[in-house]
Amino acid sequence: MTRKKKPLPILENITITDFAAEGKSIARVNDMVVFVPWAVPGDVCDLQVRRKKHSFMEAEVIRYITYSPLRTKPFCQHFGICGGCKWQQLPYEEQLKMKQQQVYDQLTRIGKVELPEFHPILGSVKTQEYRNKLDFGCANKRWLTSLELQDDSLDKNIPAIGFHITGAFDKILPVEKCWLMDDLHNQIRNSIRDYAIAHQLSFFDLRQQVGLLRDVIIRNAMPHADGESGHSDTGEWMVIVQFHYDETGGEQEAMGLMQHLADTFPQITSLLYLDNQKCNDTIGDQDIRVFKGKDHIIETMEDLQFKVGPKSFYQTNTEQAYHLYSVARDFAQLSGSEMVYDLYTGTGTIANFVARKARKVIGIEYVPEAIEDAKVNSRLNGIDNTLFFAGDMKDILTDAFIQEHGRPEVIITDPPRAGMHPDVIKTILRAAPQRIVYVSCNPATQARDLQDLDADYRVAAVQPVDMFPHTPHVENVVLLTKR
Repeated sequence: MTRKKKPLPILENITITDFAAEGKSIARVNDMVVFVPWAVPGDVCDLQVRRKKHSFMEAEVIRYITYSPLRTKPFCQHFGICGGCKWQQLPYEEQLKMKQQQVYDQLTRIGKVELPEFHPILGSVKTQEYRNKLDFGCANKRWLTSLELQDDSLDKNIPAIGFHITGAFDKILPVEKCWLMDDLHNQIRNSIRDYAIAHQLSFFDLRQQVGLLRDVIIRNAMPHADGESGHSDTGEWMVIVQFHYDETGGEQEAMGLMQHLADTFPQITSLLYLDNQKCNDTIGDQDIRVFKGKDHIIETMEDLQFKVGPKSFYQTNTEQAYHLYSVARDFAQLSGSEMVYDLYTGTGTIANFVARKARKVIGIEYVPEAIEDAKVNSRLNGIDNTLFFAGDMKDILTDAFIQEHGRPEVIITDPPRAGMHPDVIKTILRAAPQRIVYVSCNPATQARDLQDLDADYRVAAVQPVDMFPHTPHVENVVLLTKR
């Protein structure tokens, strides 16, 4: 006989006191921390507990009694359902304060190393239409609210193109308008949806692994808002449509959609497609075909050009990437005589960005296609003092590699969210560069790595950079100098 679970409590008249990780807020009830999404410090509300542990609870707001004076009106109709922009209800100035505090808290509490005074966070040039890439899932069943689920008159099998919902992997939130990219992307996405419905194209069923229309990626070379961004607009757009052909075909229907896009949107300079038969939507190992135009677009930064292909990583906030890389270059303090190692180089953006102020730059990256793009980007810009290597960082960056190619005076590292592998840190310590510039998209793992480097290096400068307005994410650049 199963034991009945106690109903979870309702907490009344609770004041939200602070922000936590992942965009959640914090309340404290009887010395217990309560994590609450979508609320703002200063809100007074009633909470329904959804999960209870020994040291914390998770809850959601069921009634607002008093709204915080910090609040502002969200500009997006999908706010509160779409999990992307969790801080739209906060003025941007307040968002920046929270991100600055987040970096400080993580570096002090996790890193526990001696820190200098932090530079004020660099806010994003744009707070809307700042992204150069968005990825939209397609599903045969759109996500429904609890009220919609209770409405028996509503068709529950409506297809959708939009964003995945946390906790509902096979459902898609239909997106009518997203404010994070130039509005042309809304027109392209909605046109794909309307054409597919009108021509009865099937949408993908993630559970059953059937259905033609699977995923849409849209990229563009972004225009800049001011003359100081170091960026110019090439006016290029890339659209990648991911299909899933079945036993009865589907290619003819797919090509009809591609022709519709080619005819309707002459702005698209790189129109690509693929047939993905895998269980997931990743395209790194897929054969991507050109329907019309080129297989890449060109981004520019200062007087450099960067080839961005369908599998390339490029910072999604183009203008702010310039400021991020400028900080990294300034921290590196290059005079022209240094050997520089650029770890996790991606398509070589940082490596090529600093190459003209260095004697030589060596870039290392896991993805072979990205390394090929990095080589192309050097040739494209007439840069002949770079070398690029593909492979797992801990396997490539060894004592033998350093002995063969030269000991670096400066190491720039921009690892993924998980931070650096312990073996990589050990090799860096043995290489003993004069300066390390650590660019991070996750200050928590950066703080952990700083602790491992602390015996030989002191933190000389800290510069937070906001790449993603309206989200809790923040980049941080740290300069370490040899003790």
